Amino acid sequence: MAWCSLRSIHVPTVDVGLLRTRSPLAAVGGVVAGSSFLRSSSRNGSPFACLSLSTSPGIKEAVATDKAPAALGPYSQAIKANNLLFVSGVLGLIPETGKFISDSVEDQTEQVLKNMGEILKASGADYSSVVKTTIMLADLKDFKKVNEIYAKYFPSPAPARSTYQVAALPLDAKIEIECIAALKA
Repeated sequence: MAWCSLRSIHVPTVDVGLLRTRSPLAAVGGVVAGSSFLRSSSRNGSPFACLSLSTSPGIKEAVATDKAPAALGPYSQAIKANNLLFVSGVLGLIPETGKFISDSVEDQTEQVLKNMGEILKASGADYSSVVKTTIMLADLKDFKKVNEIYAKYFPSPAPARSTYQVAALPLDAKIEIECIAALKA
């Protein structure tokens, strides 16, 4: 689905301010959930807005590597879509055995980031491509320990990040990390 509003083809212009208040997809010059939204001005000063959503099945591609643990359920290790890579939550499992490297949050964090690196590499990306991470911790008291290890993997500028303590993680993990990376066009 795609729509555009241009003064030159005699379609009424779109008041971007109205979109912003009525639609969670509205953003200026950004990408939101597989959609892109751009705003600029035409020569005569009339506003121009364009929203495009891709629903083509060919635009979504699963990524899989045996150098990272297999998905534990009906999901992909990662999905490429619209020049973005969405990496599913990664655990600190050893790929060959499917067992945790150890019970320590430090060892699991290190293994999570190694596993994530393999998924990024299989996708044609690396740690510098990551724009957003979400960290889920079994115990938020591990925040400082995780930060020390995490900082070694992501070059400046570090990706945007959210960190949460959760009630439980798969297989009683201490940590799980997911990320979004920008792919080169």
